[in-house]
Amino acid sequence: MLSLFVYIQHSLFHITYMMRATTAILILFAGVTTARDAPQYSGWNRDWQDNFEGSISTTPDLDKWNIITGWLDVNQEIEIYSDSTKNLQLSGNGSVQLVPRNDSGVWTSARIESKYVFTPASRKRTKVESYFRFGSGDINRKQGIWPAFWMLGDSFRHGTMWPQCGEIDILEQLNGRLTAYSTIHCDIEGEGGMCQDPMGIEGRTSIPDQSWHKWSVVIDRTPQHWQDETITFYKDDSQYWRFKGASIPSEAVWATIAHSPLYIILNVAVGGDWV
Repeated sequence: MLSLFVYIQHSLFHITYMMRATTAILILFAGVTTARDAPQYSGWNRDWQDNFEGSISTTPDLDKWNIITGWLDVNQEIEIYSDSTKNLQLSGNGSVQLVPRNDSGVWTSARIESKYVFTPASRKRTKVESYFRFGSGDINRKQGIWPAFWMLGDSFRHGTMWPQCGEIDILEQLNGRLTAYSTIHCDIEGEGGMCQDPMGIEGRTSIPDQSWHKWSVVIDRTPQHWQDETITFYKDDSQYWRFKGASIPSEAVWATIAHSPLYIILNVAVGGDWV
């Protein structure tokens, strides 16, 4: 079973909230994320979730998600995003499936973006987490498949260019390999960019197998000074990478990834420079 959660932790000075989104991805032959109700963590309040409940072969809740369509002309990817239930559908048992397909040489796939937007609050911690399964299909037949669970700064929707808008990649996988990538993007592309874009600043860890695992990120704004704030990544509740505010020599740039409104994206790309 796969789930996505976002939480914000209680603090001594503010009422806090916890948000959880439950999500699923079907990748190639069996990739899927299924939904479970958000756990009640002590000290956290749930703010939002989507359990992807609904009849089989129907679309996700359009009050919660934007379904992206068309060719986006990014990263040299070749997929055309579609709202067809061949590419995007509820499973009927509490999950959503994003399915890349090759029909007569034309690749189609799916991408959904949350209408929900949240801002990591001062003096609090915000957690986003999800369970994912990438399927039991032969890894050697997944060349070029690029699933991702990530967040963009909401300013991107209002005209701010990438990577100035800020981006947190919670989980990306390439070519079916059992390696998970987590990446921070910010500032400008090219020489002098504080996040070394377009590649970004990256952490990684192994994926034990193609079965269900929980992936989480915690944005911690409880320290008094922004340089001590952190963005920490977890696999099955085990920390594997922490990125600190002091790594960015500008409070304004750090704010684009840790202080500003963010929305959630789930997609499966095909091809691209990275893969």
